[in-house]
Amino acid sequence: MKKEVTILIAEDDAGHAALIKKNLKRAGISNNIVHFVDGQQVLDFLFQKKEIEDTSENSFLLLLDIRMPKVDGVEVLTQLKKDPELKKIPIIIITTTDDPKEINECHKLGCSTYIVKPIDYKQFIDAIVQLGLFLTVVEVPVINKVYQNAK
Repeated sequence: MKKEVTILIAEDDAGHAALIKKNLKRAGISNNIVHFVDGQQVLDFLFQKKEIEDTSENSFLLLLDIRMPKVDGVEVLTQLKKDPELKKIPIIIITTTDDPKEINECHKLGCSTYIVKPIDYKQFIDAIVQLGLFLTVVEVPVINKVYQNAK
């Protein structure tokens, strides 16, 4: 994955977010990572109304938990996939929810991948390292409708 791609993590569990960041770095990912503790924060970040005046380009990849306060991951996924530009953001669901109906719903809404967090600590770390290796080969589209966002 190109270094310019910003990885967004929407995860309300601080321990899980720290493990994700640490193990992505362990897998060789050196991209900027921005963490959000609820779905509303990630929506606010991506949907800020004031557009950037220059010709900057942004690329994002979103690692999204489903069970979060304020706005859950399914609603975040739904809103992003309705926007003509933001729908291009690859969204990888990383959650403990293994309900087949929910997995199917997230795929229908447009998630790129759905990963169930293993309960076992070592398995969780291994899953994130494998995700990091996968991300090293992913091409992420540029979002042309560039919103001003806090860094």
